[in-house]
Order: sequence, then structure tokens, then C-alpha cells
Amino acid sequence: MADYAKQVLVETDWVAQHLDDDSIRIVEVDENHGLYQQAHIPGAIGFDWKADLQDQVRRNFLGPKDFATLFGSRGISNDHTIVLYGDRNNWFAAYTYWYLKFYGHDNVLLMNGPREKWIDEGRPTTADEPDHGTANFIVDSQDDSIRAVRDQVFQALASGTSLVDVRSPQEFSGELIAMAGYEQEGAQRGGHIPGAASVPWSQAVREDGTFKSADELRELYTSKGVLRNGGEVIAYCRIGERSAHTWFVLHELLGQADVKNYDGSWTEWGSLVDVPIEKGA
Repeated sequence: MADYAKQVLVETDWVAQHLDDDSIRIVEVDENHGLYQQAHIPGAIGFDWKADLQDQVRRNFLGPKDFATLFGSRGISNDHTIVLYGDRNNWFAAYTYWYLKFYGHDNVLLMNGPREKWIDEGRPTTADEPDHGTANFIVDSQDDSIRAVRDQVFQALASGTSLVDVRSPQEFSGELIAMAGYEQEGAQRGGHIPGAASVPWSQAVREDGTFKSADELRELYTSKGVLRNGGEVIAYCRIGERSAHTWFVLHELLGQADVKNYDGSWTEWGSLVDVPIEKGA
């Protein structure tokens, strides 16, 4: 994987060889937590994306204290290397990767391929949930440079910042507000943010959910006008999980310096009063 800008992916073989490595914590993050309960990588800790990683009162992610408490309660310390994987082609695993980076944890890797790849390869699974005890996890910083909020998106409309919409073409055009079977946090209107390029997240991966080569990825995002001489890029989707996957591609795999994930995404923008939208391809 030397062609990627950062060595942040690990193959399933590597994960299999590190199942008993106590310096590592393997974490499965799913939209459907029932999948973890049925079968997961031995020793893997399971997070329910919505129940565990989101504030249950506000539409926001956990604050630093609650985030630290969650990870420490599952036996994850600041010294551990965290290896993430999950369902939905690693959408929520990539979101958690971005989340950990936001809160300053650099020892984090993503398995190259989702839980289905591990299972399809006939690798060991278990339904037993591990007991890693408790650990000391501290959050003492946050990296606001990788998160976009709506005011920054407003500014981007006039600044020439590249906006990339990673949803399906039907969502981008306004034909659908949300695809059937997806996590439903719908907006009031369909469409996309004016000037955004449409590059569905799925174009960055192969059929088995592994990432395309750096050259293929660079050609994809360059051809769609997303990579403009190293300028700022803001990625968005419906709620921020698919766009975290694209953030991972652009920032971590391609080394694009200034990439932000708009956490809130179309659910927020498409419900705001008096903001511009576009429809159509």
C-alpha cells in the first residue's frame, strides 16, 4: 500500500495475525448492531453507531468527556492502536476513524474491507463479547480543521471551495431525499448544495469494499473537479457517515491537506430556512 499517502489501512491477513496483540483494540462499528451480536472478529469491541457514538438528546456527536468515558469503559486507552471495521462497507467505521482523529487519537487504522469481507474469506468469528476491563482514555484536544459546520459551508459558496456530494445520483438530483434502507434522518427538501460535484462514495471502492489504488482515486476526484491545486474540500452526504468515508480517501489515502467532513450534511442543509439548493444532475 506504499502508493497511498499514509499507511492507515490494514488487510484482513494483518488483522488475523494480531488477534492476540494486547496493544491493539479491534472495534466493529455498525449501523445494525445486531450483526455484531451474531458474529464478529474474535476480541472485537462492538459499537452501535447511533446508540453509543451519538448524543441522545442533541443532534451531535459525543462531547470529549463522554467520548473518553465510552472508550475507557470498553478497555481502550490512549496507548492502544485502534483497528476499525464494520457494516455498510465501513461507512460507520470510517466515521469513527474521523471522529477519533477529531479528538486527537492518532493510533487508528481502518481494515481494508468491511465485516462481510472477513466473513466471506472464512475467517474466525464469534458471538462472545470480550471483556477488556476498563482503561484510561483522555481527550485533551480536538482538531476543528477536519470538521465543517454550516457557517463554513455558507462561506464556501462564495470562496471557490470544492464541495463534494457523496450521496447517490438520485439523492443529489433531488429525486429522492433518502435512499430506501438507509438510516432515516430525512431533510425537508431534496437536492444538493449549489456548485457541489457529485462523486458517490461507492466509486472509491471495489466490489468487495476495498479501496481502489491511489492513482485510480486521484484520477476519479481530479476528473470531477474536486482536487483543485490542493485547495480546501468539504465533503457531505446525508448525515456525515458516507462523507467521512470520502474524507478518509481524500485526506488519509491521497494526502489532500485541507479536507473537512460536514457533519450534519444534507439533513441539516436541506431543512434550513432560506438557504440555496440546486436540483438536477
